[in-house]
Amino acid sequence: MSIDTRSLRDALGKFATGVCVITSEIADASPIGMTINSFASLSLDPPLVIWSIAKTSDCFNHFESTERYAVNILKEDQQALSGRYSRRGDHNLKEGDWTRGNTDCPVLRESLACFECEIFERLDGGDHVILVGRVLEANHEADEKPLLFFAGQYRSIAD
Repeated sequence: MSIDTRSLRDALGKFATGVCVITSEIADASPIGMTINSFASLSLDPPLVIWSIAKTSDCFNHFESTERYAVNILKEDQQALSGRYSRRGDHNLKEGDWTRGNTDCPVLRESLACFECEIFERLDGGDHVILVGRVLEANHEADEKPLLFFAGQYRSIAD
């Protein structure tokens, strides 16, 4: 039995997700950011999180060689940041968008939550690689709402 790719994408789009920007840097290169919505928690002990990257991503080689990264969960008013770091070929972090985190990893300013991680494991996931990160630092803002993505559109939580 074969599954139609478009139908599968549409069905998966019915799962509301948060929106994150993964930030990282490698030696002799500018810090980068890449928008994702594949982030999830994995374990509290040890503290592990996961996300995935397409093997065809223009950021793939960067994340194959980095040892640290940060997951920045975006607030509902940060849709522009999501768009900025989702453009193919334009992932260098813009001045003013970021600072150094507690582990010296580049992190976005004013994100809803931020997890500074080191690579724990890389797993083959078909046309993606799954990155498992050990959380070294975790920070969050109180009383803010997340930016959501559902059915191909940005959304927000209504009270």
